[in-house]
Amino acid sequence: MRKLLKFLTGRLFISIILVLFQIGVLVSVLGYAKHDSLWIQIFSTFSIVMALYVVTSDVNPAYKIGWMLIFMIFPLYGGIFYFLFGNRKMNMVMVRWFHEYNELCSKGMEKVPAHDGLPMKALASFDSNLARQGQYIANISGFPLWGNTEVQYFPSGEDWVLDVLEELKKAREFIFLEFFIIGLGEVWNAILAILLEKKREGLTIFLMFDDVGSMVDVPSHYERKLRALGLDAVAFNPMGIHVNSRLNSRDHRKVLVIDGNIGYTGGVNIADQYANRKVSYGHWKDTAVKLKGDAVWNLSVMFLQLWSFSTHRSYDFSLFRPTYSGKMDGFVQPFGDSPLDNQNIAENAYIQIINMAKDYVWITTPYLVLDNEMITALKIAAQSGVDVRIITPHIPDKWYVFAVTRDNYKALLEAGVRIFEYTPGFIHAKMFVSDDKVAIIGTINMDYRSFFLHFENGILFYGSSVIKVVSEDVKQTFELSEEITLEYMHSLPFYKRIIGTVLRLAAPLL
Repeated sequence: MRKLLKFLTGRLFISIILVLFQIGVLVSVLGYAKHDSLWIQIFSTFSIVMALYVVTSDVNPAYKIGWMLIFMIFPLYGGIFYFLFGNRKMNMVMVRWFHEYNELCSKGMEKVPAHDGLPMKALASFDSNLARQGQYIANISGFPLWGNTEVQYFPSGEDWVLDVLEELKKAREFIFLEFFIIGLGEVWNAILAILLEKKREGLTIFLMFDDVGSMVDVPSHYERKLRALGLDAVAFNPMGIHVNSRLNSRDHRKVLVIDGNIGYTGGVNIADQYANRKVSYGHWKDTAVKLKGDAVWNLSVMFLQLWSFSTHRSYDFSLFRPTYSGKMDGFVQPFGDSPLDNQNIAENAYIQIINMAKDYVWITTPYLVLDNEMITALKIAAQSGVDVRIITPHIPDKWYVFAVTRDNYKALLEAGVRIFEYTPGFIHAKMFVSDDKVAIIGTINMDYRSFFLHFENGILFYGSSVIKVVSEDVKQTFELSEEITLEYMHSLPFYKRIIGTVLRLAAPLL
């Protein structure tokens, strides 16, 4: 009862009610207009124009199919719905975001010397295929390849938290924190205590969290409380009470940088459940990595870009460059992906790994909501003799996403892809590892939101010793998981399969 009362009086519930009210008003107005022949002609013509625009636009086919269903179900008002909710290009707020973001990023990099490109040349001599992928990431995202970086892998959120606490205590100049979720509890209290102490010592501390991601885990306007404590804090893209498609663009990144020399990322947010201090969905399996050396610069730039954009202030990024060059251990390329451009960097990076695989490609993901391009790449790899395996949760955090995840199993299993569900609980790790030569660890789920709507980040590792460590951890996770077969899928109740199929059609719009 206490939890229900908290939800009913919380900001999330109130925001949902207000948004639903606005949608209700819109539907009522449109319903009234349908009795006027002139408005019927206007709306019908507009829906036809929008439908043609969707069909001819350069967007994912699954996204087109979803909107075609909307146009079929609501032939009169489908165009209005698409104009308001479907197309970011037509949203003037998103256009303004795009220009402001690029302007601040360019200004911040004015005093930063150009990258010499030597690591890319070295990678090309090591493996030309890997260099091609690295060059793609550098060309499209602007984040270069680095050597001279030490890497440490954390197979659990518990290990990550302990290391972060120790390194935060050693900070001397500045700390950057960017997370989708911060949640009140043991983990956050321990980190906050150190941040406040470091602030008293005179360090620069920038903290950014996603307003929607953290909505149920911290009080309303929590950034104001943090600023009152002396921290420079921002809630990214605050939740409003108005209907606007920009609310879909969330900051799903997890970045922590200390003095420009140490950087962390992975699937772990700053909340108790990620370190199993709180159990909601069985054992929470998550992973993270720590960088020390040159490649941390990419994480710093990534943070400063979105921080400048969120605070509407320009910074000289060169003031935050690394002062430590680590030992050489393969090549490291942290990169970011943004919804403000038309580049699908994250999904393309995954597909490149699948297409290059010769022996194996192993994947861990909490959600498996795939488009045709990804399904085709996975099927072709498996049918070519590559050992393709995917681990998903057995205990889901969202039943509707789990239904879509399982609906994707059948086509993959028939092609020879092996699928496992992590039976101890929920696997939140987002990782690709292939042939002991390349891996990605980061924040990128295999779903439409991560690929098309969110700010995301990941780290590509080429020829690094950490790749074998990741491979061994995934192998141990297979042993804790249940392999899913076609026979098992056929044994599921018919209604569950129908629900999954229906939700899968709508998945690109959710």
